[in-house]
Amino acid sequence: MTTTTQTEKTGARTDEAATLIGDARERIDSLDDRIIGLIQERMAVSAVIQEARISSGGRRVNLAREMEVLGHYRDALGKPGTALAMTMLELCRGRI
Repeated sequence: MTTTTQTEKTGARTDEAATLIGDARERIDSLDDRIIGLIQERMAVSAVIQEARISSGGRRVNLAREMEVLGHYRDALGKPGTALAMTMLELCRGRI
């Protein structure tokens, strides 16, 4: 059985860099877990909104609101923010 060293796992050339990268990756993993949790929370809130809209005779999706969200993400993150927002909106649609 071959053991992979931290330096090999990170692609770093020194142990110091490998440690720094390993620690930073742990922080990224923690941030990713929080982001996923927030998206799941957003999905639940979106379902409540969609249910209320549909129950009142409205449409499932409010395109004007989605355009606001897309603009907000684009303004904050640039062009890739638009793609990120589209993915998030897709996750939040139609989960009733």
